[in-house]
Amino acid sequence: MESSIDCVGEICPVPVVKAKIQYKKLKPGESLTVITDHSCTSQGLKDAFNKYNCHITVEEDGGIWHIRIKKLD
Repeated sequence: MESSIDCVGEICPVPVVKAKIQYKKLKPGESLTVITDHSCTSQGLKDAFNKYNCHITVEEDGGIWHIRIKKLD
């Protein structure tokens, strides 16, 4: 399952809180993409998810960041 959260216009910690809630619903191998227009959100998510067994990738396109969090186990 691939899911996404649109957090454009929202500042931290809102995207982090929303991502944690959605992440708990994922099964291993599934991923969540957080879409944001704040560059600091990617670092906030990396910091918040460093205790989870997940893989995070960040792509930026025209001031919009797509932060993909894949649950490994």
